Amino acid sequence: MNLTFSSRELQDLAIAWVALGVAFAIFFAGGGSRALSMLADRGIVGPLLVSLVTAGLGFLLHELAHKVIAVRFDQIAEFRADYGMLFLAVMSALVGFLFAAPGAVHHRGRLTEREHGLIALAGPAVNGLLALVFAPIYVAGVLVGSPLLSLVGGRGVAINLFLAAFNLVPFGALDGKTVLDWSKAVFVLTFVPAAAITVFVVFVLGIGF
Repeated sequence: MNLTFSSRELQDLAIAWVALGVAFAIFFAGGGSRALSMLADRGIVGPLLVSLVTAGLGFLLHELAHKVIAVRFDQIAEFRADYGMLFLAVMSALVGFLFAAPGAVHHRGRLTEREHGLIALAGPAVNGLLALVFAPIYVAGVLVGSPLLSLVGGRGVAINLFLAAFNLVPFGALDGKTVLDWSKAVFVLTFVPAAAITVFVVFVLGIGF
C-alpha cells in the first residue's frame, strides 16, 4: 500500500485540526463572551491542547482511516478541508453550540459496494478504538485524583463515542448511509451498540461533559 500525502493535503489536515481545536476549546468553555472571558483569564493554551488531543485527534484520525482503507482498495484518495464549514464551527462555538464538518476524504476509482461500505465504516471504527484508548486515561485520572487526566480521558471517550455514533446515522452524506446501503446486518451490529454506549456513557454517566 502506497500511502502518500500532498503538501495541499497536509496543509488542509493541519488547518482543520487547529480550527477544530479552537472551536471545541471555546465550546467547552461555555461559548460566547463567557468563554472568551474565561479563556482570557486562564489562558487558551491548556484548553486548546486538550481539545487538539481529544476532539481534533478524533476528527483527524477518523478522516485518515477513510483514506487508509480507500488507498488499500487502490483508490486515489485525499483529504480536503471545507474552510467555510471550519469557519462555521468556530462561529457556532462562539454562540454556544457546535456544528463541525471539517471536510472529507475524496477518492476515485472503481469500488464494489462492500469496499465502499468498508471505507465508510473505517472512520467510526477508529473513533470507537480511540474511545477505548482514552478510557484507561480517564480511569487513571479518577484513581489518582488528577483533574487533568480525568478531563483528557473523559473528554476523549465522550467525543470519540459521539463521533462514532453520529457518523453511523444513516442520513445524507454520513457514513451510516453508505454502510446501510452495503449491509443492513453490519449497520445494525455497529450503529445500535455505538448509539447505546454513547447515550449511557455521555448522558447517563455524564463522562466528558
